[in-house]
Amino acid sequence: MSDDLAWRKSSYTGGGSGGNDNCIEIATTAHLAHVRDTKDRNGGLLPVSHGAFQAFLATLKDQDA
Repeated sequence: MSDDLAWRKSSYTGGGSGGNDNCIEIATTAHLAHVRDTKDRNGGLLPVSHGAFQAFLATLKDQDA
């Protein structure tokens, strides 16, 4: 299934060599946001609802402020 998804890499990375440290990719479908580790693309994915993913992003933004 993950091969059928259009993955986007996070624009926020850890800044290590290669630019992929602590980086995730997401792919969205009609009902879910799928998350995977950029360094281990075959290691599985985490499907979450759009609402849960938006709440996660809001929490990150609040902590960054």
